[in-house]
This record gives sequence, structure tokens and C-alpha cells, in this order.
Amino acid sequence: MSQRLGRRRGARRPFRFYIASLGCPKNTVDANGMAVLLQRAGYEPTLVAEQADLVIVNTCGFIEPARVESLETFDELAASLSPTQRLVAAGCWAQREPEVIRESVPRVDALLGTRSWAKIVALADKLLGMRGQSALTIIEDRLATMPEEVGAPGYVVSGRSAFLKIADGCSRQCAFCAIPSIKGATVSRSMDAILEDAQALRDLGVLEINLIAQDATYYGYDLGMRDGLSMLLEALADSVPEIPWLRVLYAFPGYVTERLLAAMRDIPQVLPYVDIPLQHADPGVLRRMRRPADMDQVRRTLAAVRERMPEVALRTTFIVGYPGETDAEFSALLDFVHEIRFDRLGVFVYSHEAGTPAGQLADDVPPEVKEERYARVMEAQQAISYARNQEFIGRQLSVLLEGSGDGITVGRSYRDAPEIDGLVLIPEEVAPHRIVTVEIADALPYDLTGRIVDA
Repeated sequence: MSQRLGRRRGARRPFRFYIASLGCPKNTVDANGMAVLLQRAGYEPTLVAEQADLVIVNTCGFIEPARVESLETFDELAASLSPTQRLVAAGCWAQREPEVIRESVPRVDALLGTRSWAKIVALADKLLGMRGQSALTIIEDRLATMPEEVGAPGYVVSGRSAFLKIADGCSRQCAFCAIPSIKGATVSRSMDAILEDAQALRDLGVLEINLIAQDATYYGYDLGMRDGLSMLLEALADSVPEIPWLRVLYAFPGYVTERLLAAMRDIPQVLPYVDIPLQHADPGVLRRMRRPADMDQVRRTLAAVRERMPEVALRTTFIVGYPGETDAEFSALLDFVHEIRFDRLGVFVYSHEAGTPAGQLADDVPPEVKEERYARVMEAQQAISYARNQEFIGRQLSVLLEGSGDGITVGRSYRDAPEIDGLVLIPEEVAPHRIVTVEIADALPYDLTGRIVDA
């Protein structure tokens, strides 16, 4: 059926599809999987929504700002679509609140939950084979579909960098987080499937693989492995030695083991980049968050990371304005930022999410206080980041060049994960998509500048 509809038997052209993917790289991997399945079934991709028969918005529904972005995307697309075009809401928000989407976006023709993304062809065939408006919904309460189950790639490529999904879902029970209810429990991909994808990326000329999961350090536990991430890194080093950069995103407090540190230190391909989203630094807030609250253990872990890898780039994420956060608890967080001096740091203003344990608490920190605390942490981190960057002036770094234009070339060093960290700026236009040696000439609060000394 999919081949018949996708190819539009007897028609001048196949059906076309357009996908807008929002949110995290894991969502982008799912969108890429949908695109591959649709093309295999005879559908044709287009980069122009107005030219598509099927328009898909792969939504993010993690927090309120993400849902607002999804809604704005729907509104923008719906305003330009013709009555014959079909609009599909897919992804996390569709999984979490399908009825809200139905009410907020009457133009939507179908909903496809994030746990059922692999059924996109069946949905498309039925949707495009019907006349008039329809009300299709595929929202399933099941474990996440692994790409290999349907012959789809578990990765997405951008330039010479790729995100490679090693697991989906989350088995943590953080009080503020809706991910477990959206995605379900952690499902790790088999090591063989990951290695096969890595080999495909090598053959595509990829120079950097970013291993992604909600909690990469939990990889393999559901498969009966301990230190599964360490085992995976060791296997990747043997399987794809040609890929120079391997980056891990993200680690959970207490799961950065000695074997993992040894693997990151001893395997040349593994970048000395550790992202541990700590969420807060006050034990009382952490307990209310249902997060690890032993800050002495956290300090020992961070010290061990820096001892094993002196050049490590440390990154974390914090939430300000969590229910009940007092001035003293916020001060503990701010003091911790000054104490540890992270290379990179992200801050979220707490989003009160219905259906989470924290959603039952009073959202009692006023919005203006949340914003003021956000600004204070970011101001402190900007000064720290600038000082850390200044330490690299006169040094040489390997840089993956990503693009050029308007007289400059931009790239990233090992300290810069794609899409979330800084850049290395080179004041000349050179060929991108390669790794070169750059001597750092100057530092900005979040970026570095320099000149190529060895291409």
C-alpha cells in the first residue's frame, strides 16, 4: 500500500513531504528516521512546506516554552497551507497532550506520538488516501521504537558532525521532568546496531560523533550491562578508528565511574568533554527534585574528572526558581558556580509542568524572582567563561570547521558541543568540513578567535 500511495500510481509525481523538527537532537534523529521511511515508501522530500502534500511538525513538549514554539510553528504553517495539504503533529507534545493540540490547532489532520514515529508511512498512506478532513491518531503507551527495528538510521548528520542515539526514554524519576511519562523507561540500543550506524557514519565521511541519550551513563543497564557506556566507547574505538572525535552527551551524577574516566582519558578519539546536568547545588532543593543530593560526592566526582583529564571541558545545567527555593538555597547554587568554575553552563527558569510530582507543589517563586536569579547566574558564568577562554590565548586547538562566509570561518573545538556551546572564529574564508589546527589569538565571553596554522 505504501509504495502505491507514495508513488501516486499513474500521477505525474510522487507525494511530497516536509518535516519541521523541534527540540533536542534525539527528536531530530526520529525525524530523520521518519524521512528515510517515507522516502523508502516512495514519498519525495521537499524543503518548502507549500510544495508538500504532507507537512509534519515533530514537536517538543518537554516544557512550556517548547510547547509555545511548537504552537507558533503550527500557526505559521497552517496560515500558508492549502485545504488539500495534510498537517501532522508528531513527537513529544503529540504524545503528551494530543487533546490540547487538537483544541489549539484545529487545522491538524493527524497526531503521531513519539513512541510511534516508525508508523509514519502507515499514517501517511491512510491520510493521503482519504478524502476530506480526517481525525487520525496514533498515540501508543509502549516502549520507544528502536531505529533498527524498522531499518531506519539511528543518527542524523549535519556537515561532518552527527548525533548518534544510543538509548531512548528515561528511567530516572526527577520530580520536575515529564520525559519518563512522554518517552517511557530507558531502552538501550544494542551495541551491534550502534556500531553498524557508526560504520555508516564513517563511510559518509563524518568526523565527529555525538553519542546522545537522556542519560548516556545509564546505557546498557536495561540490557544487563554494567559500565555499558565504557564498553561502548571501547568498542567504537576499535570499530571506527578513522573517526577522530567521539563526544558523550549526557552524564548523571554518581554514574561517572572509574572505568568511564579511564576510557575517556585513554581513548584518543574520546573528547575530554563532560556534561553533567546537576540541576541545583543545594541539598534541600535537590531532595525536593528527587535528584542526588550528596554535594560532597558531586565535588569528589568533579575533582576526579579534572584530575584524570586536566584539559577537560566541564559543562552543567541548573534550574532556578524551583518550588520553595529560598534566597539561601539560591545563594548556595550561586556560590557553587563560583567555586567550580564550569567551562560551560546552561540555566533554565523552572517550568511548572502538570503531571509531574513537582506539578503538585505550589509554584511559589514569583516570575520576576526567577528571572532575576537566572540573570545573576548567567552574569556570573559569563565572567567565568570569559576568564576560562582567556587561558587559551596563544595555545593551539584542533578545530572542526563548519562553515564560512562574510569574511569569516566558524568551527568548534573539543570544548564546544554542537548547537549549545561556543565557536572558534577565524577571520578569513577557508574550505570547511575538516579538522585543522588553530592558534588562539583572542577570547570573547563564549567564543574564541584565532588563525589556522596547520591545515
